[in-house]
Amino acid sequence: MRYFSVFIAFLLSVSAFSQARWNQAYQQYVDQYKDIAIEQMKRYRIPASITLAQGLLESGAGRSELTRNSNNHFGIKCNNGWVGRRTYHDDDQRNDCFRVYDSAYESYEDHSKFLAGNQRYRSLFQLKTTDYRGWAKGLKAAGYATNPVYAEKLIEIIQLYKLYQYDNAREYDHFMAQRTKDQEVGGASLHVIKIFNKNYYLIARRGDTFKSIGQEIGISYRKIAKYNERYRKDQLEEGEIVWLKKKQSKAPKDYKGRLHYVRSGESMYTIAQKYGIRLKSLYKMNHLSPDYQIKVGDGLRLR
Repeated sequence: MRYFSVFIAFLLSVSAFSQARWNQAYQQYVDQYKDIAIEQMKRYRIPASITLAQGLLESGAGRSELTRNSNNHFGIKCNNGWVGRRTYHDDDQRNDCFRVYDSAYESYEDHSKFLAGNQRYRSLFQLKTTDYRGWAKGLKAAGYATNPVYAEKLIEIIQLYKLYQYDNAREYDHFMAQRTKDQEVGGASLHVIKIFNKNYYLIARRGDTFKSIGQEIGISYRKIAKYNERYRKDQLEEGEIVWLKKKQSKAPKDYKGRLHYVRSGESMYTIAQKYGIRLKSLYKMNHLSPDYQIKVGDGLRLR
């Protein structure tokens, strides 16, 4: 009877996961960490698609408590002689010990070393870096995870988000890879830089100015203000989106045929900022004059 129950649970798990749909939070995670995954692939010969898929699955796209509080993106525990910081969460057992890292880069680096230095994963390194299916099945067979459909989940994530494209990458964005290494400057923690609509952005914190952000990032604060269509001495409010390159003329392709419906408190400027669109372009594609006063419920084209 026990085996029948396990088989039914397996079928239910496969059925539930087969209904997976594209998720913006997952795509943003990919955009943020794909470059470090490619860097790791070039150093350790672990497919970037596998690294990203494992990071997405184990961290819930970076939103799990373990990831947010401990920078642990891969659920790696304190075994194999770990001497670094640690934290405890209920997992396979009560109060399981997990590794704590100072940065996302440390987590990605340790994940690579964990696989490359562990005898039970050695056969995987005989596979090509483009063989993500072989890697996914091999990780499950070697006992990386106890979930019976772990390999299937990795493969579906890779296919859904087209992560296999990074297994053939010859180059990567060194700026984004470097940002995962840095944690603070002048005693203050660095802003997390994310990617959306082919652009970099960060979220302003209390006390931020264009000048302080420019000093941290290494970009002229006058340019940053211009990219955000603002005066360089304007005050920034906590929670504002700050773009670090010139904004696009339209939203990503995923927004084709989709409208943004205006909510209370929004303006054409905040909507343009949200999607990384130049303000004049947002007016133009909606055939609106700059003096038009938008109303709650208005539907705006984004591309």
